[in-house]
Amino acid sequence: MKFTLQVEDKGSKARAGLIETDHGLIQTPIFMPVGTAGTVKAVHQRELKEDIKAQIILGNTYHLYLRPGLDILQKAGGLHGFNGWDRPILTDSGGYQVYSLAGTGRKINEAGVVFKSHIDGGVHTFTPENVMDIQRIIGADIVMAFDECTPYPCEFSYARQSMEMTHRWLTRCCDRFDHTAQLYNHSQTLFPIVQGSVYKDLRKQSAEFIAAQNREGNAIGGLSVGEPAEIMYELTEVVCEILPKEKPRYLMGVGTPSNILECISLGIDMFDCVMPTRNARNGMIFTTEGVINIRNEKWKDDLSPIDANLGGYVSTFYTKAYLRHLVKSGEMLGAQIASVHNLTFYLWLVNTAREKIIDGTFVSWRRDIEKKLIQRL
Repeated sequence: MKFTLQVEDKGSKARAGLIETDHGLIQTPIFMPVGTAGTVKAVHQRELKEDIKAQIILGNTYHLYLRPGLDILQKAGGLHGFNGWDRPILTDSGGYQVYSLAGTGRKINEAGVVFKSHIDGGVHTFTPENVMDIQRIIGADIVMAFDECTPYPCEFSYARQSMEMTHRWLTRCCDRFDHTAQLYNHSQTLFPIVQGSVYKDLRKQSAEFIAAQNREGNAIGGLSVGEPAEIMYELTEVVCEILPKEKPRYLMGVGTPSNILECISLGIDMFDCVMPTRNARNGMIFTTEGVINIRNEKWKDDLSPIDANLGGYVSTFYTKAYLRHLVKSGEMLGAQIASVHNLTFYLWLVNTAREKIIDGTFVSWRRDIEKKLIQRL
């Protein structure tokens, strides 16, 4: 993988860059639709390419390991061959899923994590080593180190112990990853993950450790887990001051359109979040004029396009009234239209941010557009 920093915004710390992978180019800042189990929910690959214009999607090690399993993925030549997506893929290591399994008998120790499958209750073990092997088989262009994501809130002592173990796990991840490179067909890149909960001194320590590993890119984890947005922004700024600017920075699991714009301005290049598709299935529609609850009575007779300003097939072809009818009726097409539209909006947001960074108007554009985005229509 190669990252080229193309433009730095003069009025903020926002940047425009280019990531080169074996499966194609990624223009940053970028939003990655979440395809946890090998699919972005309710969205065809053709729609991802042609309508949404996704450049990279995200898969998940935990879910893909359990189902469909490694045998079929290996036979298919990895996730690219299995689901037909021929552009870049990033895989989350499963660390967040391990975090979410608290209370189900999960056991974390120095060796790794013992957990029960949410599908059949079977007992499995993840270690830094086998998580690297699993992601190698999945074949993602960018793979994530195995880490522990701490809950919010948590005590300082626990956050420190967890961070230090995550660092030790990272050393093992790097050793395994580097020693297995020759076994696979295309180039893959390992991103380490900054942890440290909401404690600024721990975040600084972790960012310094991660930066010292000198990998091709770096991630920030353990945020957007319930802490106030102001704390997330403060810690993101602290970490971005330490992580090298010549490498891409990925803020995991973030977030709302406003979160994304603020974090772009702090120097983040890559984002992912389930919000656009999850909220779509619940009738929350993001538009260039504000947020719509499509279930509301006010949209019952509204025959205007979902978002005439956005472009894209579903956003301009279907009306608000029709989408409301589908969602209220529980029709699958409603979830499909809403999901494609919301992802089109998110990709429009980061693509336009990139354009504004390049032409030098990012700060003024962000100020104007954000006033609209936070409106409830």
